[in-house]
Amino acid sequence: MANTSGRSFKPPKPDAPRLLVFDLITEVNRHGGYSNLLLPKALAASNFEERDKGFATELLYGTLRMQGRHDWILEQVSDRPWNDVDAGIIDVTRMGVHQLFEMRVATHAAVSATVELARKVLGESKASFVNALLRKVSALSLEEWVEPLRAEKDPIRRLAILHSHPEWIVSAYFDLLKDEDEVESILIANNTPAVPTLVAWPGLSTQEDLIECGGVPTQFSPYGVRMPGSPGSLDLIRSRKAGVQDEGSQLVAQIFSQAAIKNDNWLDLCAGPGGKAALLSAIAREQGKNFTANETSEIRAALVKQVIGEFPIIVSDGRKIKDLGVTYGAILADVPCTGLGALRRRPEVRWRRTPADLRALIELQHDLAEAAISILDVGGIFGYATCSPHFAETRVQVKDILRGHPELEQLQVGDYMSSELRDAGACDGANLALWTHRQGTDAMFLALFRRVS
Repeated sequence: MANTSGRSFKPPKPDAPRLLVFDLITEVNRHGGYSNLLLPKALAASNFEERDKGFATELLYGTLRMQGRHDWILEQVSDRPWNDVDAGIIDVTRMGVHQLFEMRVATHAAVSATVELARKVLGESKASFVNALLRKVSALSLEEWVEPLRAEKDPIRRLAILHSHPEWIVSAYFDLLKDEDEVESILIANNTPAVPTLVAWPGLSTQEDLIECGGVPTQFSPYGVRMPGSPGSLDLIRSRKAGVQDEGSQLVAQIFSQAAIKNDNWLDLCAGPGGKAALLSAIAREQGKNFTANETSEIRAALVKQVIGEFPIIVSDGRKIKDLGVTYGAILADVPCTGLGALRRRPEVRWRRTPADLRALIELQHDLAEAAISILDVGGIFGYATCSPHFAETRVQVKDILRGHPELEQLQVGDYMSSELRDAGACDGANLALWTHRQGTDAMFLALFRRVS
């Protein structure tokens, strides 16, 4: 058919980084993929220059992180209910809004490049709708869009929209922190991309080795450095003499090992994917301790085995660990949780978790703690850890453990940490309670117990 529009048709030519990001966002939002697993593989397989890799990384993680606020703005310019809009249009326009308001992309370029992407992946008709939406959005600055939120009297709703978090998570932070300024601080911290943190594994490498590679030492962990860029390019990482691990996670492993130093036969009950197991096993090896890892997933168990060396790994449901007939002198249970403490690293988690997930996780956490206690030697140390600050996953679980087990006494975590970390406010009573906006780590929690009878 001849073109009668008076315009010559040009096939769409979207740039490769945006096209890649759209494919990944589709996989994450529509098929349950994980951005932190998908992106490194995709970039490694690409022929992108470092600049394009950085652009794709910022666009992917940022769009996923801020899509709640992006949707709130887009709802106001859409002529149809946003929930009824095609999923592809939603994801493409989120990418466009992110470039308009969160990246160093000129307005014209953000709109035109996103529309060109839409022409390729959605078709001409839907691309016209994307174009109309983005032109309406770009007519105002971000400050002008969010100005009406100042009149919102409900602080939970206001902060949830402004900082792109589900309201139930904001409410949970209010329950814990009690202060609106502090709640806003943690929300801002969750939206601030984390610099990669590396860990030296004792006996294989040192913090000084990582510093020589260009790392900046972590404030509290004696094993860690922060290093911008791609850690996988380092020889120490490729040769499995060091790893990638948040400082908060390093501190949980270090503090647990300090408490367990007089006990032999250590167990990491929930070892996958292996960050804490790698550090704990290295410390155990240096201290002449036996170490065992347990993981319920065959795939994750294989990852753990790669980093614990000669030590054994059990593939079993941690809730049934007693059936194996073995007891241990020190057990760490870093239990599955909502992951609210690592939202800056896992941007899609905030949109996937629900209060219904919380209820199921609390039951699982309780069962894993019970299983660990059932195989703990007299005089043994039990560490209960989560990567979540949520009250129900932390302090409530500690109270339940103490209520149900008079044979346990709770230890003061502060006795096993540096004075610098104590002075930084990392103790919540007897517990370790790290916060991203206070200590600059993932929001980790650790409670320690000793079996006295």
